[in-house]
Amino acid sequence: MPMILSSVNVAIPTIATTFNADAIQISWVSTAYLLASSVFLLPCGRLADMKGRKRIYLYGMSTVIIASILAATSTSIEVLIMWRVLQGIGAAMLFGTGVAILSTVFPPEARGRALGINVSAIYFGLTCGPLFGGWVTQHLSWRAVFVIHVPIAIVVLVLAKLKLAGEFKGKPGQKLDVAGAFIYALTIISLMTGLSKLPEWQGVVLLLTSVASLVFFIRFERGLEHPLLDVKIFKGNRALNFSCLASLTLYTSTFALTFVMSLYLQTIKGLSPQFAGAIMICQPMFMALLSPTAGKLSDKLEPRYLTAGGMLSISIGLALLTQLTPETAVGYILLCLSFTGLGFAMFSSPNTNAIMSSVDKANLGVASSAVSTTRVLGQMFSMAVVTMAFAVVMGPLAIVPENNGFLLNAIKLSLSITTCLTIAGIYLSLARGNIRRAT
Repeated sequence: MPMILSSVNVAIPTIATTFNADAIQISWVSTAYLLASSVFLLPCGRLADMKGRKRIYLYGMSTVIIASILAATSTSIEVLIMWRVLQGIGAAMLFGTGVAILSTVFPPEARGRALGINVSAIYFGLTCGPLFGGWVTQHLSWRAVFVIHVPIAIVVLVLAKLKLAGEFKGKPGQKLDVAGAFIYALTIISLMTGLSKLPEWQGVVLLLTSVASLVFFIRFERGLEHPLLDVKIFKGNRALNFSCLASLTLYTSTFALTFVMSLYLQTIKGLSPQFAGAIMICQPMFMALLSPTAGKLSDKLEPRYLTAGGMLSISIGLALLTQLTPETAVGYILLCLSFTGLGFAMFSSPNTNAIMSSVDKANLGVASSAVSTTRVLGQMFSMAVVTMAFAVVMGPLAIVPENNGFLLNAIKLSLSITTCLTIAGIYLSLARGNIRRAT
């Protein structure tokens, strides 16, 4: 899945040219995937607790494989977005099960290291994605980007089927909260659609609808015996609450960076997809190399110090990127991406360890859903920031060289907003308190 995300982002400018898509349409190639993942993540997590996490994981991997092949055959931007939705549904099944399976298999004293290795594997995929995605886009086709990972996905599917023992179910007698799932979906869809329609009045109405739905969702879930999201575990759990908010802030601040940098490098600086991909591997390379060490350190040190330092490093990198111009040197860009990659590595696995360590074993499934939900929501909010910036600055303008000035202003606006968010992330990381004393 990480390879899919990072590979597709490198191909975005080529896809925009192929279908003559405007700025808002092309942003939905990534946003649709994240929106579907966000909407279906909690229901899939609950189904995994009911039916077995291994079973849902296998369904998810199968769905991703099928949707990827279909995406490669797309004949219009609208069809591509539709298959990206199906990809997102499959990804939701994977996101809602992976961390829970790991946290169940490994004991608490080794959990941080295991999560660190998992994060490293994710970022290895992110590292390979831009490089392979750039090469494939330039020498083959953007369509090949959607199927390059399929052989690996098939191998993973077979290994999980044969080697993963047990179904890893949650508490018996659970039921799927269908009404809650619809309310939650309304909240997310209204939010994303509203942001894409700003500054029109329809956008404001949809955003207010989203806020009202969120408040109603929380109140509704509190009164259920089998809620979609057990909000009760958040009550009085400062470590869990602040860790989840910090995670939400991190992904909101960083996820869309690959998307906007792909557009900047290829459209504004005129670099080839392959060269752009080679530059963009700098950030995930730092993540892959340092995440296991950061995860191991979080078994010994308080995670809040590691995560606050990571968020500070990200803040520096993003702040430097707000100064981009068409003439900015590649070395400067690599320095900025190094700061963000280092910060992400310092933050991610220690923060996940903090979340999983702040609840008892009976609630590991809910905590796993919280980890995945904050990540996917943060990724979606990050694309929402970009979509909003594009809507305000560019509107329906096409992504062509003649509009590079508007595109650069939209990119710099989105980077400025996310830089400000990282300041809040530093506070949230420190304010959670000490995990070991909390548990």
